Amino acid sequence: MLPGKDGPTGGGRSQDPSVSSEDPSVSLFREYLRIKTVHPEPDYEGALKFLDRIAAELGLPFKKVEVCPGRIVGIMTWEGTNPKLRSILLNSHTDVVPVFQEHWKYDAFGAFKDGEGNIYGRGTQDMKCVTIQYIEAIRRLKSEGRRFPRTVHLMFVPDEEVGGHKGMEMFVNLPEFQALNIGFALDEGLANPGDSFTVFYGERNPWWITVRCTGNPGHGSRFVENTAAEKLHKIINSFMDFREKEKTRLNTSECFTLGDVTTVNMTMVQGGVAYNVIPPNMDVSFDMRIPPTVSLKEFEAQIKAWCQAAGEGVTYQFAQKHMNQNLTSTEHTDPWWRAFSTACSVMNLALKKEIFPAATDSRFIRAVGLPAIGFSPMNRTPILLHDHNEFLNERVFLHGIEIYCSLVPALASVSALPSEAKEHA
Repeated sequence: MLPGKDGPTGGGRSQDPSVSSEDPSVSLFREYLRIKTVHPEPDYEGALKFLDRIAAELGLPFKKVEVCPGRIVGIMTWEGTNPKLRSILLNSHTDVVPVFQEHWKYDAFGAFKDGEGNIYGRGTQDMKCVTIQYIEAIRRLKSEGRRFPRTVHLMFVPDEEVGGHKGMEMFVNLPEFQALNIGFALDEGLANPGDSFTVFYGERNPWWITVRCTGNPGHGSRFVENTAAEKLHKIINSFMDFREKEKTRLNTSECFTLGDVTTVNMTMVQGGVAYNVIPPNMDVSFDMRIPPTVSLKEFEAQIKAWCQAAGEGVTYQFAQKHMNQNLTSTEHTDPWWRAFSTACSVMNLALKKEIFPAATDSRFIRAVGLPAIGFSPMNRTPILLHDHNEFLNERVFLHGIEIYCSLVPALASVSALPSEAKEHA
């Protein structure tokens, strides 16, 4: 059973002529899905033109900040009645991951809607749905003549799907970000197949590591001692044995979610030039995601021990090593969480608090000391981000707009905090 199908309406938006009876919010969502912001060559220009048009419809200024060549952050701003208060950030990313079209039922960028209202397309869950839900919630609130004390910024960032290094990671250190005066941020979460809505208050740290094993070369017909391959074998065993232990912890405890354990996956192996030549070097790469409950210093010491045990000439290098372990408070004494959770309670939304199992731009927001919650209002929906045949039902999508129509006022109306009183004393 899905949420009620009644949803917001509004004018000024172009509609797919084939679905003239469709809710305009859904039509706008499908239009956005058709913009191919897919790696390795995302159409960021097309997305910005689309968002520029939306800002004009909403009567909001749209600022563009180039954080590095070809990578632009867009910001719509709805000024509050007391703009000196810290603002609310509604963050979303514009890029999507690649597709393997041969595994899809429909064109991955066609935004096809079936008879049950399921909309297929890359980005339906991750996270173009949330982008349009933010926009449509603001549209509805503005049309009702509502105003709130705190300013609300809608931010659209590039390159989240490739690590955020040329997007949010750079932007949080720029003066343009500081000028936004952010107090609290919402960003993406995950769908929940059950009735609850999952809320993420922290993230695992992504570590991408390559271990290089060096050894004696020689002819493939001999038992050469101390080879790179022998050391590689030991390294792989160490990492994969640890992986099995963490997998067992996850599968044998009802208390654990994926965000509570460390995942390890071997993703690349390189080395060698010919069948009959024993190579002097062999590399193996791993993707690890480490929960905030783990001591990162102790975990790296364990990696060093594995390398030492494998033999001489075994070294490692990080392609990514995120170290921040900040968590956002979910205590009822925290004014931001109290506003968020109370609004959800009024709507009878059951919340499930978790550590995010992967990585989002929220980690960069938390790293500069700002509270951020990961939340995508999609319950009764299979988790299909990055998967084939990614889809979202239109009724779930429309219900999400209604949810933001309650969350935004609650957050933007949080009373001045003691720290804000000191700032403006």
